[in-house]
Amino acid sequence: MSTLFSRVPAPGLVLLGIFSVQLGAGIAKNLFDIIAPSAVVMLRLVTSAVVLVIISRGLLRGVLSRHSRRDLATAAAFGVTLVTMNFAIYESFSRIPLGIAVTIEFLGPLGVAVAFSRRRLDFVWVALAAIGVVLLARDDGSGRVTVAGIGFALVAAAAWAGYILLSAATGARFAGSSGLAIASVVGSALILPVGISTGGSDLLRPEILLLGVGIGLLSSVIPYSFELEALRRMPAQLFGVLMSLEPAAAALVGLVVVGEILDAVEWLAIGFVIVASLGATRSQKKPWEAPEV
Repeated sequence: MSTLFSRVPAPGLVLLGIFSVQLGAGIAKNLFDIIAPSAVVMLRLVTSAVVLVIISRGLLRGVLSRHSRRDLATAAAFGVTLVTMNFAIYESFSRIPLGIAVTIEFLGPLGVAVAFSRRRLDFVWVALAAIGVVLLARDDGSGRVTVAGIGFALVAAAAWAGYILLSAATGARFAGSSGLAIASVVGSALILPVGISTGGSDLLRPEILLLGVGIGLLSSVIPYSFELEALRRMPAQLFGVLMSLEPAAAALVGLVVVGEILDAVEWLAIGFVIVASLGATRSQKKPWEAPEV
């Protein structure tokens, strides 16, 4: 990885990772017409779990004997937040535009950044983000934005916040990506019965399986690899600033891949949340990390 992308600037890797995640989301949303969101989540998580287990197989040997029950419980809780976040945001995607769902989900990392801050200015960022979400949740009469869609996006935001906190706790207890591999296996095990029951016989179709694997690679494996490489070569704060562009990337992918056209007020609202995220991130010594698997 380091050799292959050594000539790609670190910010470029972050941006490629962002668009990879959102491209995977756009493909997933188009797949919802064929199978349920929960089945797509299952395919994504199983793909990422298999890849991570292969990558971390050396570190995973004897993991039960080397780690306490508390360590394993932390990794398991990490897996619960992982599957909750992915399930909730995919359910939101199926009900409201991609850009709106991701923007509301961004309240999770924004909330974590503000919670660990002692600056009064951060209350301004909270207020700005709140205005943006209120504008996104307004009823414009088109029926594109539903209460359920907003609700699932808020659940995803809460899960993202939990993901960030448990990611740090898991990383402190497990070497390399072994903790993330364990969490991915737990998340896959939890979603597996739901995904199989909702996907049914469609999961046996080769084209569905292929798309599911592609979504897993685009939304999890590729961006995770890009972000790890980028963080080796750039300040963490700059990484956090670049990640603040994710709502805009989601809206653009929604437009190009899914055909979702947002109005001027919605773009303004997304801009408010991005500015709030940028402001909160720049005030942190150690900004939050992206929750890609």
